[in-house]
Amino acid sequence: MSAPIRYYYDLMSQPSRALFIIFRLSKMPFEDCVVALRNGEHLTEDFKKEINRFQRVPCIHDNGYKLAESVAILRYLSAKGKIPEHLYPKYFVDQSRVDEFLEWQHMSLRLTCAMYFRTVWLEPLLTGRTPSEAKIETFRMQMERNLDVVEEVWLEGKDFLTGSSLTVADIFAACEIEQTRMADYDVRIKYPKIRAWLKRVRQSCNPYYDVAHEFVYKISGTGPQAKL
Repeated sequence: MSAPIRYYYDLMSQPSRALFIIFRLSKMPFEDCVVALRNGEHLTEDFKKEINRFQRVPCIHDNGYKLAESVAILRYLSAKGKIPEHLYPKYFVDQSRVDEFLEWQHMSLRLTCAMYFRTVWLEPLLTGRTPSEAKIETFRMQMERNLDVVEEVWLEGKDFLTGSSLTVADIFAACEIEQTRMADYDVRIKYPKIRAWLKRVRQSCNPYYDVAHEFVYKISGTGPQAKL
């Protein structure tokens, strides 16, 4: 019997949270290997040599096989039968629709939400410098262009991003959007479909969703039930 995978992650990281939730929903055993990004644990030479050559999380070790990048990890574990088909379908037509979102979001929703978060919250924390209002507005507009697409295209006539039921696409997207809470952005104000969808995703994923987002709720001061 093979040992559980070793999962290296930090719940400050959006894709780390997504995989954490997916693994828990899949009832897949794994060894917790928490990496404190805030302390720079991923930047050491030992981490680069022994854990992940790209010095990022999430990543896994599976009986000596090392793999990074969250979507690659998802597909690898799905191929091994570790991820249930209702979360990541094996039928090629259904799988391609989920993959379509995962490919779209990486350079759109993920990138722009992350840049807004980095500009408004992370960089001031690290440097002590406050960004200009013009810079904040630029990144907010870029992010909202992609939130518009989620609201008007991906959620058009559907309860979830790719159909009538939860998939990994919803989990990855929700983790990206939730990150903006820490930058004092409340997506629920402007986007009613996203607001209702986030509620459905949380309900479908709990208790693991709230566990994964505990730090986000704490820093933002807005719990999952916070009213507008």
